[in-house]
Amino acid sequence: MEIGIDSFADKREGDDSVKAINNVIDRIVYADEVGLHVFGIGEHHRKEFLDSSPFMILSAAAARTKNIRLTSAVTVLSAADPVRVFQNLSTLDLISGGRAEMVAGRGSFSESFPLFGFNFQDYDALFAEKLKLLLQIRDNEVVNWKGQFRAPLENQTIYPRPIQKPLPIALGVGGTPESFARAGTLGLPLMLAIIGGQTHRFRPLVDLYRESWELAGHPKDKCSVGIHSLGYVANTKEEAIELYYEGYAKMFNKIGKERGWAPVTMQGFLDQIGPKGAIVLGGPEEVAEKILRHSEALGGISRFQFQMDIADITHENLLKCMKMYENLWNSMKYTESPQMTRSQLGIEQRFL
Repeated sequence: MEIGIDSFADKREGDDSVKAINNVIDRIVYADEVGLHVFGIGEHHRKEFLDSSPFMILSAAAARTKNIRLTSAVTVLSAADPVRVFQNLSTLDLISGGRAEMVAGRGSFSESFPLFGFNFQDYDALFAEKLKLLLQIRDNEVVNWKGQFRAPLENQTIYPRPIQKPLPIALGVGGTPESFARAGTLGLPLMLAIIGGQTHRFRPLVDLYRESWELAGHPKDKCSVGIHSLGYVANTKEEAIELYYEGYAKMFNKIGKERGWAPVTMQGFLDQIGPKGAIVLGGPEEVAEKILRHSEALGGISRFQFQMDIADITHENLLKCMKMYENLWNSMKYTESPQMTRSQLGIEQRFL
């Protein structure tokens, strides 16, 4: 299983934007040094986040790293031009020496649609058309294409071309069945964002993805499921709660006011970090056990990515958390699921 980090490049309280964005790049460099497999940067167009151009941040990190894979998490494809998205991703692949990836998604915020002149009512139609074009560009150097939302392309050659063939593009999904089926039909890796609720409730949707994959005739061994989940690793569960809860409540109450969610409570948070809840938080052994339970609940996963910096934790504590991943992996190596072994879960025995 690959273990990684996702970040929205949000500003720590009191930090200026220059310091905040350079701290994000420093964290990517440190993640590479401690042996993490992947680092992802999201895309938002809000005051509290600095990730409106994720490939710019990833390219800066690519020049300072050696092994870690660098991915968007996610690229809001519905509000973007697939030609420019491909060029940015391909350029990152060249700078990084073949370590670039992207997760294409529709995004969980709506700000990008009016910002770039699109109608939110066309939410799914935009994404479906642009994903199809992006994959055509990836797989063909010369493109002929005509659609509803963009000027046609007639015998257009699109450069630069990447090192990796094919360039890795995964589909980011939430809870819409059509999105899971789409990923399977297209033969794309699945990246499932689970930010609340109980993980096992997503199993029917993941099964739909796998069924759609097989019906489309894609090689069974290439089918891949990853999870993006909120989480944090500390020396103990008590320490993790102390560092994480206040910032978590602050962020989700702010978003909740916009979306009509109920206020965050400590009891609700404790339910989320419990055995079946979505948040993966605690000491290394507890986190290792929960990742294995997540994998079992979904029939096996190949990647787990922590969203840990949404809680307004200091840069210094985020670096300490990354260092804990070595202890996390050691715990995973010696922790057996009571129902299923790691080999049955499809987890590869490699890390660090």
